[in-house]
Amino acid sequence: MCGITAVFSRRSDVASDTMSAGTAALDHRGPDGRQHWISPDGRVGLGHARLSIIDLSTGDQPIANEDGSLVIVHNGEFYDFERIRAGLEARGHRFRTKSDSEVALHLYEELGPECVHQLRGEFAFIIWDSRNQRLFAARDRFGVKPLFYAEHDGALYFASEAKALFAMGVEAAWSYESLFAGAFLIPAERTLFKGVYNVPPGHFMRATPEGFRLQQYWDVNYPRDDAAPAPRTDREYIEGFRAVLEESVKTRLRADVPVGCYLSGGIDSCAILGLASLHHVGPVRAYTLTFEAGAYDESVMAEEMAKRAGAEYRPVTAHQHELADNFRAAVIQAELPCKNAHTVAKYMLSRAVRADGRKVVLTGEGSDELLAGYPHFRRDMLLHHTQGQSPEDVQRLMNELVANNQVSRGTLMPEGDSAVRDSAVRDSARAVLEFVPSWLETRAIDTKSTQSIMSDEFVAAQGDTDTVGTFLASIDVKRCLEGRNAVHSALYLWAKSALPHYVLSNLGDRMEMGHSVEGRVPFMDHHVAEYLQNVPVNLKIRRMTEKYILREAVKDVITDTVYKRQKHPFLSPPSTHHRDAPLHQLMQDTLRSSAARDVPFLDQGKLIAMLDGIDHTNPGLAAVTDISLTVAMSYVFMHEGLRLGS
Repeated sequence: MCGITAVFSRRSDVASDTMSAGTAALDHRGPDGRQHWISPDGRVGLGHARLSIIDLSTGDQPIANEDGSLVIVHNGEFYDFERIRAGLEARGHRFRTKSDSEVALHLYEELGPECVHQLRGEFAFIIWDSRNQRLFAARDRFGVKPLFYAEHDGALYFASEAKALFAMGVEAAWSYESLFAGAFLIPAERTLFKGVYNVPPGHFMRATPEGFRLQQYWDVNYPRDDAAPAPRTDREYIEGFRAVLEESVKTRLRADVPVGCYLSGGIDSCAILGLASLHHVGPVRAYTLTFEAGAYDESVMAEEMAKRAGAEYRPVTAHQHELADNFRAAVIQAELPCKNAHTVAKYMLSRAVRADGRKVVLTGEGSDELLAGYPHFRRDMLLHHTQGQSPEDVQRLMNELVANNQVSRGTLMPEGDSAVRDSAVRDSARAVLEFVPSWLETRAIDTKSTQSIMSDEFVAAQGDTDTVGTFLASIDVKRCLEGRNAVHSALYLWAKSALPHYVLSNLGDRMEMGHSVEGRVPFMDHHVAEYLQNVPVNLKIRRMTEKYILREAVKDVITDTVYKRQKHPFLSPPSTHHRDAPLHQLMQDTLRSSAARDVPFLDQGKLIAMLDGIDHTNPGLAAVTDISLTVAMSYVFMHEGLRLGS
């Protein structure tokens, strides 16, 4: 919905120019208006760049309560806010606007920090509480909306994107520790930037002149395997899921501007479109990315689904030369490396949607994270939940899984003998978890591959850092994973890493808001998540059919093709797909350039050797190589575009 900033100073007054610079850096998130507020004592500033979606006429921010003792800036959406507002008004609260944002302000006035438990949606917000001399900041349960903070020169800074922190004066520099670990294996609060942190998903922060403290208010909570099962049949589970998911979709159609849907050929977005079509007035406009490479293009299935739902089908083709032309801009917007050009494709899709007159879209992100949709979760199911099956049957199913998921080789599943595995990764994981999640194994292989193109001096300076062990040390394993099965444990760890650090950022908020489009994610509703946490794992993966409960719950609103289709990850053709492709040429030109030589932690000689050694005849091995080179190219553009130091 917007971009927000804040400064809480312990020393000098907050400068108006500082606040203006921060909101200007977020103009793409909120082009409909920029405002900031500075407290009478000059020590607090709140800034807001507005994307008007709810209450187009009176919803400008910052917003103060009745006596001006509380002031809020908010990014995102609160759902079911009319009901909450009615209760607040009945208890004597007076509202200045009709916006959903003001609900949080008055809830805080009544409940203090406990207000977060009453809020539903995708959000990040900051409240200045002058009576208690306290700044309160909160982020939604899964981290759909970003919120960064940093301490600098006696002040605490906040912003929706790191580039806004840099614009306000925070040092723009790499975090070498995070770089070595890799962007996807760092704890939830870490970023790739020195001194810049995330307010973690499901957390709030209280800051006073004496300091600040983070507190968790929500977490994923899978039941222990020895817990008594609920007395429910499969059909009861399926019908209950249908009800909670459909209600989530219906709730997210509420807006004062037109709402569209992102649509692929997968069951997640098709389910969202199918359910939305039941409650949307008139045809929903559905937007589909198409690719030139047939193995990656899902337009045939998507168009069939659009017809089934009575939607207006709008294909958007991501040509190879356009992916190359937009790669740099997408990476700088993401502030995270891309491991595949699918990030760039989403950037282009959002631009096309905004050009088509839409500010809001419903998306299918988060389904795989709740329903074990990726192939690596099915691999874990085979490895750890095969009671009653012979070793021969398990091996046959494993071979089928690999054969049916060629696009995922090296990206979402360990690749062949490369999974004969780094003993340090195996030992670190087993020491804590007693098993090695397949996705963690794959990410560790990716990280090792990327480390292999870093300078010897940089790697040596990190010593014997155990990146997997460090990540796992940030998790309360005893409370959250002890006694849980392998698939649920793998899902939990994925929700603490790849989900907020990549799926909801590079494939979600950052690419959508780069063109002033708000993505709404019905699967990331906490009512949906809490329902699915208590669904048995064999309803998520039934034999080798992933997301079984979703297929059955939405069977009546999707096509038979989608119902029967196995998971196809959203990926763009790799840069190494063809040596003459524009994206591959961009990679070659960029990594051989002086700009690559200027990145202090990369070794250009090693990069060139990897470029020269690409094996185009081995798709799986080429995919692993492509991830490392795409990440390296991302670092080059980030270093230059964000003007990062070391």
